[in-house]
Amino acid sequence: MPQENMHAATKAVIVMGVSGCGKSSVGEALASRLRLPFNEGDALHPESNVAKMAAGTPLTDEDRWPWLKVIGERMADALARGEGIVVSCSALKKVYRDHLRAATDARLSFVYLEGSRELLGRRMGARTGHFMPLTLLDSQLATLEVPTGEPGVVTVSIDQPVEGIVADALKGLGLDA
Repeated sequence: MPQENMHAATKAVIVMGVSGCGKSSVGEALASRLRLPFNEGDALHPESNVAKMAAGTPLTDEDRWPWLKVIGERMADALARGEGIVVSCSALKKVYRDHLRAATDARLSFVYLEGSRELLGRRMGARTGHFMPLTLLDSQLATLEVPTGEPGVVTVSIDQPVEGIVADALKGLGLDA
């Protein structure tokens, strides 16, 4: 759903989805198109979370809350300065998304990157240098609460080039003008 009367410069956007969906690539490209800063959510994880995931151990809610708090604070700070921001964040559960909405006084949209298990697995298997192993994909898919019907969520298929994903996201956000 488009966000009425919300200019990109004063918008927070989270590019969300499970590992391998392209959050970083899409987030960077979307931020570039909107001329907004991009924050890589994975870079905001505490070292203990990164080590846990690298070892193939799924994160718990207790592991994720401090990370989500940092992401919410980053967005709130940008908005308080009158600036927009794009952040990559899995935002797998509705309660996480609601927390992030509250942190931004509901001045937040989500771009949900949706793809099949097969496509996600191929993408994760092909990437190098990332701490998240393919073995955690199924736990992420099991944790994911698909955001269908939630306010401010645009769902975009990842079965297309990044440029197409970004174009669909901008259109869904009402920012393609």
